Amino acid sequence: MIDLRSDTQTKPSQAMRQAMANAEVGDEQEREDPTVLELERRGAELLGHEEAVYLPTATMGNQIALAILGERGGELIVEERAHIMVAELGGAAFHSGLQTHGILGYRGRLTPAQIREASWTEGGFWGPRACVLAIENTHNTAGGTVWPLDELQAVVTTARELGMRVHLDGARLANAAVASGVPASEIAGSFDTATLCLSKGLGCPLGALIAGSRELMYLARMEKHRFGGAMRQAGIVAAAGLYALDHNVERLADDHARARRLAEGWAAAGLAVDLELVETNFVQVNVAALGLEVDDALERIRAHGLLLSVTKPGTLRAVTHLDISDDDVERALELVPQALGAHVHA
Repeated sequence: MIDLRSDTQTKPSQAMRQAMANAEVGDEQEREDPTVLELERRGAELLGHEEAVYLPTATMGNQIALAILGERGGELIVEERAHIMVAELGGAAFHSGLQTHGILGYRGRLTPAQIREASWTEGGFWGPRACVLAIENTHNTAGGTVWPLDELQAVVTTARELGMRVHLDGARLANAAVASGVPASEIAGSFDTATLCLSKGLGCPLGALIAGSRELMYLARMEKHRFGGAMRQAGIVAAAGLYALDHNVERLADDHARARRLAEGWAAAGLAVDLELVETNFVQVNVAALGLEVDDALERIRAHGLLLSVTKPGTLRAVTHLDISDDDVERALELVPQALGAHVHA
């Protein structure tokens, strides 16, 4: 089975497993695990911040960021289909007492004018104050799209002018950096906090980082404990993160190239693929354009030996990753159009 559902489907390579087996460990909760400490040092450097904290998941990282940046009864401004909005179980309200204000973006991106409009309140006392802006880069549901650096910086500057603090959901930040040629530190460094997921394109079995100032990361460690995220001999999994930073970042360009090959081949075969949206390792296929329901389309594809996932109504997603080879791509180019009967519509 060729698994294109998500880059979360990667499994640790043999070399990564060996690095994990050889890891030097200690009590992470007491900050005595040397492998975790090294990953946090490397992560802070990568993300352009003073300090980083190792976490089990990037969702925990986002929720910690909102808890330490926001204020109860305040408002979070975020793109309406961002992960924080649609895939974290209302955590902003549940954990941090934040009201969420979703804004429809363009390819997951917002403009300074939208930020200004969203932050306006009628009355200085009874209206909730916009206190946090969260940005996702790359943007998952938009199709793995990348924020241009000038647009990103303009939005951050506007938010700060309006008195907001800013968080970067950088779950796939490494993809954004490789695709744009802009260092991750330059993308993430202007935010108050930034997260990076290690278990997606970077191929780790679990783990994430949150980075920021030393003062904020002190608070992040408190929230990590409060969330139940403190660990013990976590160097065994942190070693996978160090291996990933050394071996799995630049190779993301291969995933991007394979996604482009898939997109162009499927479009040529008659599938509805918007090639302009294929900026990293995501390919979106509009199966509604073929008159198919997503469940039917998924089952047809599965019967041909492939797995895709649903990204939004009428649309399936294929995600390339380090466990997808050139041969897998060639098979997918042949089998998915067959499964969907695209040749009839080409």
